[in-house]
Amino acid sequence: MNRSTDVLVVGAGPAGSAAAAWCARHGLDTVLADAAVFPRDKTCGDGLTPRAVGELQRLGLADWLRAHTTSQGLRAHGFGQTLLLPWPRVPGLPDWGSAVARTELDDHLRSLALKEGAEGVEDARAVDVRLDGDRVAAVVFERRTPAGRDRFEIACRRLVVADGVRSPLGKRLGREWHRDTVYAVAGRSYVDSAMSEDPWISSHLELRDAEGELLSGYGWVFPLGDGSVNIGAGTLATTKRPADVAIKPLMQTYADSVADDFGLSGPLRMPTSALLPMGGAVSHVAGPNWALVGDAAGLVNPLNGEGIDYGLEAGRLVAEELAAGRDLGAVWPGVLRAHYGEAFSIARRLAGIATAPKVVATLGPPGMRSDWLMTLALRWMGNLVTDEDRDRAARLWRWAGRRSIALDARPPFS
Repeated sequence: MNRSTDVLVVGAGPAGSAAAAWCARHGLDTVLADAAVFPRDKTCGDGLTPRAVGELQRLGLADWLRAHTTSQGLRAHGFGQTLLLPWPRVPGLPDWGSAVARTELDDHLRSLALKEGAEGVEDARAVDVRLDGDRVAAVVFERRTPAGRDRFEIACRRLVVADGVRSPLGKRLGREWHRDTVYAVAGRSYVDSAMSEDPWISSHLELRDAEGELLSGYGWVFPLGDGSVNIGAGTLATTKRPADVAIKPLMQTYADSVADDFGLSGPLRMPTSALLPMGGAVSHVAGPNWALVGDAAGLVNPLNGEGIDYGLEAGRLVAEELAAGRDLGAVWPGVLRAHYGEAFSIARRLAGIATAPKVVATLGPPGMRSDWLMTLALRWMGNLVTDEDRDRAARLWRWAGRRSIALDARPPFS
């Protein structure tokens, strides 16, 4: 194993593997380390929006992705309505989505990074850093052995931290997650389904608990094309409105309520749940030679819980900064704010309003009666707005984002 490298990436999820792949493509000596042995599972809805598909195409994975299920849009359910909302045509993005189980997706992305030239290290949990002033000189790893625990270091000139929602390495470097803005508590499982080949992903915007009470959350059914679907549920929360719900029983209640519609059969398999920091509600995301990406940086859309696309994008963007040799502490927070600040600010503001079930009950029915409003909502919820967009919806979204971020007591990534 290489004990010294130019770039060390800790965490081999989509953000970390994308960063390692792009760093290797830029000719940088790269090590990609993870605490798990691959393939391994990850709590996720497994859905891939057109934004995520676009990044996978950049990595050269279009043909591999096409061999899996593809989606043509969202089937939205709620308040007595069902709407079919095709993915909008947006300049610079494909008009199709997909869904791939994270066990397979993450393993494939990691393998791609290794093929590009990164060196892989598995079963190595990052537990500490060795600093040289305010720069990271090395990361300390721990690995279980028959004799106990073995510790070793990998020295690095630059570090990318992609170690997930809790980001223990990020915490060691000063990362702080602020829960006064909206976050999610979500869970997922797998179940056999007669609609595994369905060309639409489905989302239920009217989520109720076992007593029939309306919750501020959502449920989803994402076909995987292998005889099963990913089914899950999530609720939105803040410190003022904490999520007072047991996610795994809620998933079962939701699955029971949609079983006939989706031809579900058999028990829910592999149920898992997680907390999700959202909307860049993380401070201290970079230092002189290190940067946070993916879930560790709060790169999750507050309006739909999507994080794979932002992780893939951030991996590419941080590799560009590393290849240019820039001071990450000086540039990386600004890069994140430039790409996601305005959209995340307005998204978490809207999602925060939606943490009140009474608001959901008031706005949900009229919203679901309008194809136009829901198509607009799909575009905004999926952040399917690019710099090339010049139509009215894109201009309104950007205007709202600018106004929102100007009102933030703590803007995203600060």
